Amino acid sequence: MRHSTTRRNVLRGSAATVALAATAATATEAHAVPRDGTGPNIGILLYDGYSLLDPTGPAEVLSRLPGATVTMIAAKRGAVRTDTGDVALVAEQSIDEVDRLDVLLVPGAGNRGTVAAMNDKTLLRWIRRIHRHSRWTTSVCTGSIVLAAAGLLDGRRATTYWASAEYLQSTFDVTYLPQRYVRSGKIITAAGVSAGVDMALHLASLLSDDDTAKAIQLAVEYDPQPPFDSGNAAQASPQLKERALRLLAASQV
Repeated sequence: MRHSTTRRNVLRGSAATVALAATAATATEAHAVPRDGTGPNIGILLYDGYSLLDPTGPAEVLSRLPGATVTMIAAKRGAVRTDTGDVALVAEQSIDEVDRLDVLLVPGAGNRGTVAAMNDKTLLRWIRRIHRHSRWTTSVCTGSIVLAAAGLLDGRRATTYWASAEYLQSTFDVTYLPQRYVRSGKIITAAGVSAGVDMALHLASLLSDDDTAKAIQLAVEYDPQPPFDSGNAAQASPQLKERALRLLAASQV
């Protein structure tokens, strides 16, 4: 007898797992909210030169919320390329088509992308308009600089990519905090790139509850155990910081 190798079969391959899945299915039928748009409407802004994990890390987490809708949005529909130019995500809606969101997420980018976004008056007006009615307005990495350029961080505490912290605090009326994510009112900012996953799990708990967020964390098996203890800028040497920034610059187009 041949067995088809599908994702479902791989995840539920053992007899014990199948039994657990059957039990879970019964509970799911009674308690789950269908993925039908009855949950939060989450929009992730894309703009030329964003960093790939900034939108996709949070999307992986937030798209697992019961009933949630996650949509990529850009100035116009279509493919939008990352800072390296190697990968593109597809924006399914344009900013002209979206006037209300429960959650707005603004990713960060390299210098080229961040500077262009923070000087795009049309984009900043749209961010301000969405923020007026959002439940949560969020950013990852240098996305907080874009929020600051839109005037949303005036007088607030926020975080950003470690190398952009001085710029954020000296250019805008913002108090920088060197934390993985910072909540100030209904605005949540995340530090660089990977911190967006941490922020998204916190946001998931706010949009649902702690147990749901914990279950999502397990579902995506987010249990960081990196081979090196070098991800904290406060503990990094000047030489390592310099090399990190050189690598980033060399990989961007």
